[in-house]
Amino acid sequence: MATCNYQSPGVCSDPLGMRKTTGYLPIENYGLIGNMRTCALVGMDSGIDFLCWPEFDSPMIFCRLMDKNKGGFFSICPHQGSNSTTKQQYLPSSNILQTRYIQEEGVVNLVDYFPRPKRSPHPIVTTGNSRSTQSSVKDELKQWLVRRVECIRGQGDIAVKIFPAFNYAQDSHSTELIDDRKRSENDSRRVVFKSRGLELQVDVTIDCGDTGNEHRPKVLFKKESEEHMLGDGVVAHIHLDEGQAISFVLREHRLDRIEHLTKSIVDQTEQDTLTYWHKWISQNKSKGRFREVVARSLMILKLLTYEPTGAIIAAPTFSLPEDFGGSRNWDYRFSWVRDSSFTIYILLRMGFTDEAEAYMGFISDRLRLSRSPDGALPIMFGIRGETKLDEIELSHLEGYRGSKPVRIGNGAAFHKQLDIYGELMDSVYLYNKYGKPVSWDIWVAVRELIDYISGIWHEADMSIWEVRGQRKNFVYSKIMLWVAFDRALRLADKRCFPCPHRQQWLAVRDEIYESVMDKGFNKEMNCFTQSYEERDILDSAVLIAPLVFFVAPNDPRFIGTLEQILKPPREGRFDQHRFSVGGREGSFSMCTFWLVEALTRAGAYDPKYLVKAINLFENMLSFSNHLSMFSEEIAKSGEQLGNTPQAFSHLALISAAFNLDRTTSGSGTLSINHNSIHDG
Repeated sequence: MATCNYQSPGVCSDPLGMRKTTGYLPIENYGLIGNMRTCALVGMDSGIDFLCWPEFDSPMIFCRLMDKNKGGFFSICPHQGSNSTTKQQYLPSSNILQTRYIQEEGVVNLVDYFPRPKRSPHPIVTTGNSRSTQSSVKDELKQWLVRRVECIRGQGDIAVKIFPAFNYAQDSHSTELIDDRKRSENDSRRVVFKSRGLELQVDVTIDCGDTGNEHRPKVLFKKESEEHMLGDGVVAHIHLDEGQAISFVLREHRLDRIEHLTKSIVDQTEQDTLTYWHKWISQNKSKGRFREVVARSLMILKLLTYEPTGAIIAAPTFSLPEDFGGSRNWDYRFSWVRDSSFTIYILLRMGFTDEAEAYMGFISDRLRLSRSPDGALPIMFGIRGETKLDEIELSHLEGYRGSKPVRIGNGAAFHKQLDIYGELMDSVYLYNKYGKPVSWDIWVAVRELIDYISGIWHEADMSIWEVRGQRKNFVYSKIMLWVAFDRALRLADKRCFPCPHRQQWLAVRDEIYESVMDKGFNKEMNCFTQSYEERDILDSAVLIAPLVFFVAPNDPRFIGTLEQILKPPREGRFDQHRFSVGGREGSFSMCTFWLVEALTRAGAYDPKYLVKAINLFENMLSFSNHLSMFSEEIAKSGEQLGNTPQAFSHLALISAAFNLDRTTSGSGTLSINHNSIHDG
């Protein structure tokens, strides 16, 4: 709960006062809504400050998060009164976001969502290399943004402000007010924003409640200009009495297909959306003590899914800084190969087989069709499988809190990050084990890939941290290359697949293992290190070792590494959650959850580590935002940093919770279940 003061018409100050002083909300003061095509971030002050339309990688229409003056926004908030308590939460078992403003005079409730039909369209594989979506029911996905504001006690005065900024605030637009009252018994207005290549409209429906038509709320938009904006916005000041509600629906303006909206249509749409989310999350098999936070993480991952292809993006945002005022600001609206093994594992173990199958179809297509002529695989793909992700700097935007440059696209797509082959092979192996048997064509592609990396495994790379311009023999990459060969050999044995180069693969797998133990372990420090070249720097990424069965969790070498990581960081040497990649970045949330899981696995043999795992996990949960969302990093101040919400953070959270819960037999005590921890 946070307190919000409203001091002037149409102006909301956030709970920490940052909107008033800097023009920006803290990254953690947002909730996420979406429809598996795109997502929007809704602030605690009700401002929609980030929305790409109509898809994840489309240009933004609201981007105040990237520039407080030029970016554009859509806000609905109280505009009278002195003090207001703001509460924001999701409706139970759904991705419908509710923001409530509580004042002495009354309570106003704002509900935000993207509609979903009762049942979902299903991705299907068509001929060739494409995947498409068809609906198995009559329900059509309504590509709308719905904002419903209702007075549930007393009375309330609200201010509505809509200022779009098309094409990343680069394109001008015109604004047209259309009076629809002659067509309907409802008092209604429609606003049309027209820009080059995109036209949007806002429709209004009114619910008079029990007050009758003579007391119907008045919704009268007027144009208003703001400095730095490339077109007029609209504003409206509305009085609501108890029981009255108004819905604002944003959708594309198409004269050839305009459905006139009524209160009943909007009400049914909300009910269908609730039904969809209730039905979807009911598949969740997590029943342990952390089931609520796991369920929310699963709901977030679902919102990050691009339904037509099954791809899952790393985050719905771009250029949110890893250090305020810094330059490490990247576009995460793409699908990383690195996320694949955790994604497949989590979806299958949590019971979401359709999503796992769709995602595996996307990854399989990339494995078969997207390799370069020499056999290499890009580290990431666009949501449709594309590999051309040109990186562009938007110099006209100031960036979040002055963090420049603002980048779209990602120039790291073809970086040499050899660890991705381990994550990819682990995902194929896990899907064959827990999902469906992989096909012969996939196996042929696997053989070609393993033969390719047989010749390059010894080369230096940029590894998981994507440190541009620095290639080293990173221990994390070597571990994951070992995983690639290990899983390929296991798959061949399990399925009795022909494996002409089996002996060569075995030899390389063993050579990689010996190499890591010889060059990647510092005997004086008694721990695995960051790279072969820098043997005095610790890298928290090596916590992955027992999770992928490279070493046993009770191996003295890994226990020594664990003890080093648990020590307070020494300035200039290493951080307990990551190694330095330049600047003043925070700690990676993902690595902290890996630490929890590593402690959990070690705790199966020494209970003291299990106690530490429980304490660390519950402490880490306190660094989520009010909606259990995690960004990429946590600053030393406790603020969230980087793009948000990040899929890998939530995948690691679910995995840590799953293994912690089953190791403690679901009780949260030291009753250790030795059998359940071994899942190779």
